[in-house]
Amino acid sequence: MSTSGLLGASQIRELAARFGIRPTKTWGQNFVIDANTVQRIVRVAGIGADDVVVEVGPGLGSLTLALLPVARHVTVVEVDPVLAEALPGTVESVAPAVADRLTVVHADALRVESLPGEAPTALVANLPYNVSVPVVLSFLERFPSIERILVMVQLEVAERLAATPGSKIYGVPSVKAAWYADVALAGNVSRSVFWPMPNVDSGLVSLTRREPPETSATREQVFACVDAAFAQRRKTLRAALASWAGSAQAAEAALVAAGIDPRTRGEQLDVHQFAAIASSHAAAAGSPASVAEQRE
Repeated sequence: MSTSGLLGASQIRELAARFGIRPTKTWGQNFVIDANTVQRIVRVAGIGADDVVVEVGPGLGSLTLALLPVARHVTVVEVDPVLAEALPGTVESVAPAVADRLTVVHADALRVESLPGEAPTALVANLPYNVSVPVVLSFLERFPSIERILVMVQLEVAERLAATPGSKIYGVPSVKAAWYADVALAGNVSRSVFWPMPNVDSGLVSLTRREPPETSATREQVFACVDAAFAQRRKTLRAALASWAGSAQAAEAALVAAGIDPRTRGEQLDVHQFAAIASSHAAAAGSPASVAEQRE
């Protein structure tokens, strides 16, 4: 086993063989086998001694072992029962001095509503490609104590999350992430640092939480507007939002009230403009939201 407190390629394969682990596409398992990469993730995430970190999908523990010496506590959420059971023993063996900083939660991250111990201040993870966007958005929603996120995801997903209005890849994930946070690409990661090696490169994306846009609409109302706008992204907003608003005329009225040309397409608007449209529509419908609802 490693004497550096981190895992390399041979140690990862040794652990996988010991526990009978065969990486599965169902759970999007690609284990990081490069110690420099996990150290880089922790460094870019800016984790410090006051941070309570939540990690989703720790796998065999590569990133976990890089987080534990730096953070105050690390809570990991792992869906694979074999991996969830094995991780504490691995940490105890490789880094016994910080083993007491680890809490393992065996659960599907998309179903987690609460976490044991102190509220998390950061989410740092190598996320399975197939659930990366839902995990990021659900943790931002459910855990308002999370101030920042640094995740490694498929490069295309990272670029989509960080996209800005007017870009061809700007869409629903871009707008919804921007509701909660300032989003930016934080670097590229070669496919060669994974086992098994995926068919695509990965990217690091950082999210720093900020206040959501000022609006009298609820988050749900704004997100419903966003979903409708991009469901038919080639159409003008007057046409794309017709079903959402009740009619093309109602959509046009909400757009005009928000100061937006009805001939505009959704990919040209930022989150503040979507919030303004939803607010105008809610006001016209006579259902303004409470301040508490806005801040959900």
